[in-house]
Amino acid sequence: MSKIIRIGTRDSELALWQAKIVQKLLEGLGYKTQLIPVKSTGDLVLDKPLYQLGITGIFTRTLDIAMLNHDIDIAVHSLKDVPTVLPNGIVQAAVLKRGNVNDTLVFKNNEEFLGSKNAVIATGSLRRRAQWLNRFPTHTVVDLRGNVNLRLQKLENNEDWNGAIFAAAGIGRIGIRPEEAINLDWMIPAPAQGAIMVTALAEDEFVRTACKELNHEETEICTTIEREFLNKLEGGCTAPIGALAYIKDEEINFKGVLLSVDGSKRIDVTRVKKLGEHHDMAEFCANFVIERGGKRLMDSIKNSHKKTNVYSTKSFTEAQRLLFHEKVTVESSDFIKISLNRIHPRFVKNEIQNVIITSKNAVEALLTNFSAIELQFKNIYCVGRRTKRLVEQKIGKVKHFENNAKKLANYLVEFMEGSEVTYFCSDLRMDDLPTILEENNIKVTEVEAYQTKYDGLKVTDSVDSVMFYSPSTVESFVQKNKTEIIAFCIGDSTANEAKKHFKDVRVAKVPTVESVIELINEHYI
Repeated sequence: MSKIIRIGTRDSELALWQAKIVQKLLEGLGYKTQLIPVKSTGDLVLDKPLYQLGITGIFTRTLDIAMLNHDIDIAVHSLKDVPTVLPNGIVQAAVLKRGNVNDTLVFKNNEEFLGSKNAVIATGSLRRRAQWLNRFPTHTVVDLRGNVNLRLQKLENNEDWNGAIFAAAGIGRIGIRPEEAINLDWMIPAPAQGAIMVTALAEDEFVRTACKELNHEETEICTTIEREFLNKLEGGCTAPIGALAYIKDEEINFKGVLLSVDGSKRIDVTRVKKLGEHHDMAEFCANFVIERGGKRLMDSIKNSHKKTNVYSTKSFTEAQRLLFHEKVTVESSDFIKISLNRIHPRFVKNEIQNVIITSKNAVEALLTNFSAIELQFKNIYCVGRRTKRLVEQKIGKVKHFENNAKKLANYLVEFMEGSEVTYFCSDLRMDDLPTILEENNIKVTEVEAYQTKYDGLKVTDSVDSVMFYSPSTVESFVQKNKTEIIAFCIGDSTANEAKKHFKDVRVAKVPTVESVIELINEHYI
């Protein structure tokens, strides 16, 4: 044991305390040690919150470099600060027995503000901020950075602050926990909070063997699950993710959470597994969160610093949103609202020989007013594959469909049986279809099945491409927005309306949302 183990650590009071604990344990086992304090980037850059610095390893990077340069043999970290993927050549050598896992609220005067509508809480943690706002949505959360002592001093100096949130282990370990403090047992801690971790070079068997004697297996099991959960969600310091695992009666209990930055959205997961049967626990819980909107939530957090360049005039499904590639930052909302009308029974009292349905909205209106049995339609003609599919699922066989109304009209002129047709349409509809039919002596009975109301909003100036799905969405958009954009359209009828307002109009190969998304992706390669 003649080799001196050089212990690298940050030079804050808490980091030095943790390093000295490791030093004491190693020396108790007969090893010689030397403390080497190193100032990290995270301690030097205090003008921005951690999550804005964009580096998950902000407190570990300097020590990693020192180790890879062989300036230190091991590094001591708060495990919650360590990225879930370590640099090449560096391994986790030990996890010490865990301390207090809770977050702690340090307050001034009293706790009465917790019942007040207005209060000011300080924290530099995105996770703590989101969970606090989820519980107290009317409170104000301000940023707080620096070492523990500096943060406590800032709390004292700011008269309008009611309290600040700290890791219980941090203020407890260096003996500065104020009397005016309560543990927040409702707040799910950061993955691996309260645990001290030692890293070493993978090639250094002597040091790894020494550190192995410090390892606390129960803490290692629990923190590994928490960090795997974090890794699966691709979080790090940039997302409000909490996780806690603990062992009781030979069972591992886990709870995790993902929130939006403002705390307005929250996805929780809990799971219990027998010890030894827990190896898929983190993956199961992460997938549970992802499948319940976590993927979309993570994407919105990751893209929050990016300016929106594409806007959709129709809301997406989760599956559709996932089709965009990384160069597209998209937002969506419904630029038209549909109101289904009451359709008088006289229109369907007798069998109708020829019926035209050009949208799924018309199908929904019919089925809202009547049962499928009441809809005695001999020949049904449709516009669009999805309208056709819905009609055949809910009403009956479609005799023929086309991708746009003009093509359908021309088909009917040549091939339709009889000289009358009933057209279930919107109050806002294109003139092509009824005009062509009437010019060719086909009588059109129009039944207003639903109303289309404009409900557009003004988009940001960064938007340079817009996705349109009907002439009405185009009309709604131009009421409040500029026309110097690229119009990506679902079909010819929509494109024809877009050409009245925009210079650059592009049409999807097939009339589906997915095909419009494909056009967008090709443009932004």
